Amino acid sequence: MKKYSYHVLSLLGLLLVFAGCGNQQGQGSSNGALNSSAAEKVYVAPGQQDEFYAFLSGGYSGNLTVYGLPSGRMFKEIPVFSQFPTSGYGYSEETKPMLNTSHGFVPWDDLHHPDISQTNGELDGRWIFVNGNNTPRIARVSLSTFETEEIIEIPNSAGNHSSSFITENTEYVVAGTRFSVPVPQRDMPIAEYKSNFKGALSFIEVEPEHGHMDIKFQVLMPGFNYDLSHPGRGDSHGWFFFSTYNSEEASTLLEVNASQNDKDFIAAINWKKIEEYVNNGGGTKMPANYAHNVYDESTHMGTSTMKKEVVTVDPTKVPDAVFFLPTPKSPHGCDVDPSGQYIIGAGKLSADLTVHSFDKMLAAIEGKKFDGEAYGIPILKFEDVLAGTVKSGGLGPLHTEFDSKGNAYTTFFISSEVVKWKLGTWEVIDRQPTFYSVGHLMIPGGNSRKPFGKYVVAMNKITKDRYLPTGPEMEHSAQIYDISGEKMELIYDFPTHGEPHYAAGCPAELLASKSKKIYRLDENKHPYAVTSPDQAKVVREGKNVHVYMSTIRSHFTPDNIEGIKVGDKVYFHITNHEQDFDVPHGFSMIGQNTSEILVMPGQTKTSVWEPKQVGVWPFYCTDFCSALHQEMQGYVRVSPANSNIELSWSLGGD
Repeated sequence: MKKYSYHVLSLLGLLLVFAGCGNQQGQGSSNGALNSSAAEKVYVAPGQQDEFYAFLSGGYSGNLTVYGLPSGRMFKEIPVFSQFPTSGYGYSEETKPMLNTSHGFVPWDDLHHPDISQTNGELDGRWIFVNGNNTPRIARVSLSTFETEEIIEIPNSAGNHSSSFITENTEYVVAGTRFSVPVPQRDMPIAEYKSNFKGALSFIEVEPEHGHMDIKFQVLMPGFNYDLSHPGRGDSHGWFFFSTYNSEEASTLLEVNASQNDKDFIAAINWKKIEEYVNNGGGTKMPANYAHNVYDESTHMGTSTMKKEVVTVDPTKVPDAVFFLPTPKSPHGCDVDPSGQYIIGAGKLSADLTVHSFDKMLAAIEGKKFDGEAYGIPILKFEDVLAGTVKSGGLGPLHTEFDSKGNAYTTFFISSEVVKWKLGTWEVIDRQPTFYSVGHLMIPGGNSRKPFGKYVVAMNKITKDRYLPTGPEMEHSAQIYDISGEKMELIYDFPTHGEPHYAAGCPAELLASKSKKIYRLDENKHPYAVTSPDQAKVVREGKNVHVYMSTIRSHFTPDNIEGIKVGDKVYFHITNHEQDFDVPHGFSMIGQNTSEILVMPGQTKTSVWEPKQVGVWPFYCTDFCSALHQEMQGYVRVSPANSNIELSWSLGGD
C-alpha cells in the first residue's frame, strides 16, 4: 500500500513538473494550471460580440479585411483598390471613378498598411487610411460606413511602401516610395540610377472635419529605398521616421548589391519645419499628373479629378529639417514607442534590434555630432544617437509594436517567432514560435500613445500544415497570442484573405456607436434618386435609356419595361427604399457585362446594361430580403434596333 502511494505521488509530481515547464515556455497560462483553456479565451458565445476590430491588409487582393478579436471571425471585406462583385464596387457607375489613375482605369492594387486616425495620439475611430503599393495611391475608408470614400494618387513615386502612416493628430498621412525613380520621369539609362534617381516622401494633408486629402508637399530624397515609417509622438511630435535600405543605390541584383554596407539609415524628417518653409512660399511647384477620387455620401456618387502640379522640397534648402540615423542592416521596420522617445530599427540582416533615442538625436543635432553626409543631408554619429541594443538572438527582425506596460513585441521572419522585450532595459522577457515565417504583428492601438495590450496578432506568410491542404495556393495564416500575463500564450490560429502585410486594431466600442445603419431617404441627393415609387419612370435620351427604379421588399418599381432596343445603353438607377438596417437589395440583369450591384437601405446605385439580342430578358434581386425574395424579379423586352415600339413600364399591370 505504501509502495502504491509512493508511485501515485511520484506520478503527480512529474505531472506538476511538466505543467510547470509548459507554463515556462508560455504554452500554459501564466496564472496556473486551473486557469481557463485557450479555447475558452477565444470563444464568443452565440449572441455575444467580439471585444476588438482588427483591420488586416489584403495585400494582393487590393482590399481590406475586418476580423473580430479574439474570435478570429472575418466580418467583412472592404473593397478599396479592386473591383468587387459582392457589392458592385468598381462596377457601378457611382464607384467606377474611384479606380481612375493617371495610367487609366486600374482596378487592382497591392494594399499593405492600414492606420487608424488619431487625436492627441489616441485612436479616434473616424477613418482608416491604406496604401496601394503598385500604382501609388492612398485611400481613406470611413469607419462609420466601412466604405472607401477617397483615393489620391501619388506622383513622383513607385512602390508606395512606407505608407500609410499618420501624424498623431491626423494632420498628415505619409506616402514614402520604395523604388526610387527619375523625378520628373524621363527616358534615361537604368545604369545611370546612382545620383540621378530620387525617393519622394509625400506629406498628404487631411482636412480635420471631413478627412479630405491633398498633397501638401513632397520631400525629394536621395535614391535609396524607403521601406517603412512611423510618426513621432509626445516630445517627438513634428518628426517622422523612415527606414531606408539600398544606400548603395544599386539597380540590379539587389539581394547582393544592396546588402554591402554595414549600416543603412533611418531618415528623420522634421515635417513641422518643412511645413513652415512651404507655408512661407518655399518649395518648387512641379508639373504632375495624378488622380484625386472622392465619393460623396450625400449624392452617393464618386468623381475623379486630374491634378496637374505638386510642391516639391529639396531637403538641403531647409536647415535642420532632415537627418540620417545609421542603422544596421537593411532595416525594414521603423517603429516609435508610445512615449515617442524610442525609434526602433529592425535590420533584416541583423540579429539584434537597434533602438535610437529621440533626446540623444536632438542633442547630437545641437552638438553637430555628424559622421559625414549623404547628398548634403547630415549623418549623425551612431554612438551618439543609440539608446540601446536588444540582443535577441533571433534572425530577421521586422516589426515592433507595444503594449501599455512598457513592453515591446518584435517579429523575426527567419527564426519564425515573436519576441517580447522591455523598453529601457532592452531585456528579452519571452519568445514564442509562430507557424510560419511571420511578417508583421498588431496590438490594437499598438501604433499610438494608448495601446490596448491584451492580444497580439501575428501575420504569417506561409501556412504549411496549419490547415487542411487546398491545392498549391492556400490562404495565409494569422495567430492570436494572449499577452495579458508575463508570458505570451498562443490561443488561436485563423486563415487570412490575401497576403496581410500589416494591420490596425481598436476596441469595438470605439466604432459601434458611430456605425451608420441606413442612408436616410430625405438626405439622398443622388441626381437619379427615386424617393417614392410614384417617381419611377423610364426616359430615353437618344440611345441612352435611364430607368428610375425603386426597390423594397419584395418588388421592383417598375418590374416590366418595354421599348428597349438592341444597341441601347440602359442605365438602371436603383434606390433602395428600405429604412431597416441590414436589408440591402441586389440587382442583376441577364447578359450584363459587369457585376451585380448591392444597394444599401436608402442608397442609390447605377448599373449599365447594353442589350445585344432581341428577346424578353429577366432581372432579379441577388440578396435575400424576405420570404418572397424569389418573387422579386422583372422583365425587359428588347426589340430590334429599327423598332418603333414606344417606351412603357408598369407594376402589377398598371
